[in-house]
Amino acid sequence: MGKLAALSPRIDPAGKADPVARARALGPAVAAVADEIERSQEIPEPVLGQLHESRLMRMLLPRSVGGDQVEPWVYFHAVEEMARHDGSVAWNIFVANSSALIAPFIALEAAQAIFADPRSVISWGPPNQHRATAVDGGYRVSGEWHFASGCRQANWMGAHCHVVEADGGLRKNRFGRPTIRTLLMPRGQTTPIHDWNTLGMRGTASEGYRIADVFVPEPFSGTREDPSLRRDPGKLYAFTQQGLYAVGVAAVALGIARAMLDAFVALAAEKTPRGLERLADSAAVQANVARREATLGSARAWLADILKEVWAAADDMEPIGVPDRARVRLGCTQAIQTAIEVGDWTFKAAGTTAIFIGSPFERRYRDLHTLSQQIQSREAHYEAVGRVLFNGDPDGTFM
Repeated sequence: MGKLAALSPRIDPAGKADPVARARALGPAVAAVADEIERSQEIPEPVLGQLHESRLMRMLLPRSVGGDQVEPWVYFHAVEEMARHDGSVAWNIFVANSSALIAPFIALEAAQAIFADPRSVISWGPPNQHRATAVDGGYRVSGEWHFASGCRQANWMGAHCHVVEADGGLRKNRFGRPTIRTLLMPRGQTTPIHDWNTLGMRGTASEGYRIADVFVPEPFSGTREDPSLRRDPGKLYAFTQQGLYAVGVAAVALGIARAMLDAFVALAAEKTPRGLERLADSAAVQANVARREATLGSARAWLADILKEVWAAADDMEPIGVPDRARVRLGCTQAIQTAIEVGDWTFKAAGTTAIFIGSPFERRYRDLHTLSQQIQSREAHYEAVGRVLFNGDPDGTFM
């Protein structure tokens, strides 16, 4: 009760809840159960209830359906703050917000029905080649999806599919490509596949699930691939879905790296390696810590500046243009790669202290390197942005 009460009064002068302050307030309670979260792959009560109470999983949800619709840099800093305490919980917060971005693309009544429950969370796996069949009033779908982060906290599941029309052809979008439609259903209509046996980010429980001939009514479906199709106005939704996904991953990476660097500074004040001087007294260590502070801080500040600048020029309805999409992608990619480099240095610099389970480094290192394998972390994004800078975006890379 005391922890819940501590969350409620953190309101800014305008009366708007401050997600970053609430993430900071909840962080110690999350850190206290981090071992249990990794072991059980569940967020236990009462922490899960406190997480819902904090509304951190509703930051990107439209106000029209009870969300907070915050600015992207506020979202970025809130997820980053939580990642300092536990990478898996921060990841599931980012994923819950990313899936909430479907709300402006489905019928208002359907979105209101889903999010009327203050604990509602949607989970899904990434698109693949599955197909749904268009039928009278909706769609029928079967298949198997994987990497559904946060599925154990979810009460709704989604399936991204190509749509087969009555004539057997695939439904096309306005760009002439087969459209990817998202179909939403209660979690009870799916069967979980417990297959999340990974090096890190174990607490995300990013498992698979099966769907067997489920009917999804038309209002509970939509396509996120074209920002111009959204119902809700607002600069937040002028950003692309993939861009906001990348912001979430960057936030988690930076938060983990920040925690590792802070832990190393604390260790350096105490540790004297055999045959050497105290780490904090070493000129080489001092210089290396200063460099990592500069690179981590620079990447963080640059991404926040990009988000603010793009927001300032964005329209309430018109999607942001290709140059701005490329800037967001570049800022996120640089932040992720910088965080990985800083995390690697701190792990190595901590010596044998870092290798023991329960150290401030070991799980964070595993989490960071699991994150580094995700699609948003690809170094190929530098090539894609460079291609856009020289040639525009003829292939629709950032659509």
